[in-house]
Amino acid sequence: MSGLDAYPHRMTIPTRWHDNDVYGHVNNVEYYAFFDTIINAYLIQEGGLDILQGPTIGLCAESHCKFTAPLVFPEPVEAGMRVGHLGTSSVRYEIGLFGDKGEKAAGRGWFVHVFVDRETRRPQPIPEAIRSALERLAA
Repeated sequence: MSGLDAYPHRMTIPTRWHDNDVYGHVNNVEYYAFFDTIINAYLIQEGGLDILQGPTIGLCAESHCKFTAPLVFPEPVEAGMRVGHLGTSSVRYEIGLFGDKGEKAAGRGWFVHVFVDRETRRPQPIPEAIRSALERLAA
């Protein structure tokens, strides 16, 4: 499995007119925004993450993307996500971004969240509801 089917969680993300750059394709920085979108939507919807008032929040510690094909507005992005590593206070998401109906990857990468106390910014164990949601995506 190397296509979209390799990712247990999937989401369709529309591209926007201003996502395209002067070279006629979606700019590379938007790929990271797609990463943020699939990750945080999942954490909020499936793990109960309270982004406004929750005592524990996730901060990005590392991210990487390998660009392999262009995406172009108005083509939607088919995003897939799995968990490659789940630690005590951190998680490494593995993400694939696909055009062409999920057949060919436009980008693949990872994103590491460290969960921290909202006030002190010190690492905290991943909250149980979020951990349970993340375990369902373990590769």
